[in-house]
Amino acid sequence: MSTVPNENETGPNETGPNENQTVPDEFVPNEQVDQAEAQPAVDPDDPRWVELDEQDWREDGPFDIEEVDLDADDVERLDFGTVVMTPFEGMNLQLQIDEQTQQVQAALVMHQNSAIEVALFGAPASTPMAGDIRREMVEVTTQQGGDVQLAEGPFGTEIRRVIPLQNEEGEQMYHVSRTWFAQGPRWLLRGVVMGEAGMSEGVDGPSQVIFEFFRNLVVRRDDQPKVPGDLIPMVIPEGLVPQQAEDESSSEQ
Repeated sequence: MSTVPNENETGPNETGPNENQTVPDEFVPNEQVDQAEAQPAVDPDDPRWVELDEQDWREDGPFDIEEVDLDADDVERLDFGTVVMTPFEGMNLQLQIDEQTQQVQAALVMHQNSAIEVALFGAPASTPMAGDIRREMVEVTTQQGGDVQLAEGPFGTEIRRVIPLQNEEGEQMYHVSRTWFAQGPRWLLRGVVMGEAGMSEGVDGPSQVIFEFFRNLVVRRDDQPKVPGDLIPMVIPEGLVPQQAEDESSSEQ
């Protein structure tokens, strides 16, 4: 497991890739992205998506800490304070850490050629945030020259994006992702799915492990007031030594 420092806070409507992350197949060559047919513009306020926003998608997780008993089993979990994760075989982890506060802003969980970036944000007690976030993500992605599509996903409306960019050699590439949102009592959990899972549909195949991981997340929201959309940082679990710190320690010997 390793950590990736990042001084910039993300928001729930973050649309672009983080240059500090190492994600399997994060940047896709032009020939792997189907651009043959221009997609029609999406309407983020279509009644279909609004109706999905009003449904409860968390019956099988992600969970609020008040909805589960973590002491009821012997599963060893990673406790990041505000987010509790259930690790799985073959899981790799990178953390985005604020260098000044040493707080974890997001966690990048990787499995084979797929990854999901998990971040937690403040949310209203009962009013859905999905519509506002979706509207802004569609607008910003379009301004970047990317393509954005909406679909019914495992947690409500899923946002699928293809964002053009250039690699270090100046070649045209694309950042392909799917974004999931799960809203609980005064919190919003965001999962940005990348790699093979980001280019897939549904929750089978390369998406299955990533989906199960996200669904098993548990949020421990404290009582501190948060403006909706503000990042709720995580903390590094005791016993989890960042690779960066290990490297520095080794170099001093």
